[in-house]
Amino acid sequence: MKIDGKCHCGAISYEAEINPNYVIICHCTDCQTISGGPYRANAPVTFEKFQLVGTPKIYVKTAESGNRMAIAFCGECGSALYSHRETNPPFLNLRLGAVKQRAELPPKAQYFCRSAMPCVFGLDAIPKSQDSTLA
Repeated sequence: MKIDGKCHCGAISYEAEINPNYVIICHCTDCQTISGGPYRANAPVTFEKFQLVGTPKIYVKTAESGNRMAIAFCGECGSALYSHRETNPPFLNLRLGAVKQRAELPPKAQYFCRSAMPCVFGLDAIPKSQDSTLA
C-alpha cells in the first residue's frame, strides 16, 4: 500500500510502500514515555521503499535490553516520525499518527501488553464525544 505522511508543521514529509498486515501497537514503557500516550502504533517499511524529504532530528535511546534505537522527530514541531535500530537496521517503523492514511491501517497485533495501561483494553466503556466536550 502506498502511503504518505508529514510532521505537524510540514517541514518533513515522506512517501512509503508498506504492507498493512504488519501494522502494530506497542505498549512498552519506552513508547508510552516518548509518545506521551498510552501506546504507539507503528507501520514497518524497508529503507528501499521509503523516501524522506527534510531532515529530522534523531534521539538515540537505549532500551532495557541494551538495544539502541534511533528515534526521528521534527526539530520544529516535535512530531514523531519513525524509529529504527541504530546499527544495521533492516527496516524502520513509521509512526502511524503522521501517516495520512492512518484510518485505513488498523493494527493487526499488539506487543508488550504486560506494560499496557489498564484502560486501553476497556475504551468502549469510556464516554465518547465528537469534540472536546462531554455532554
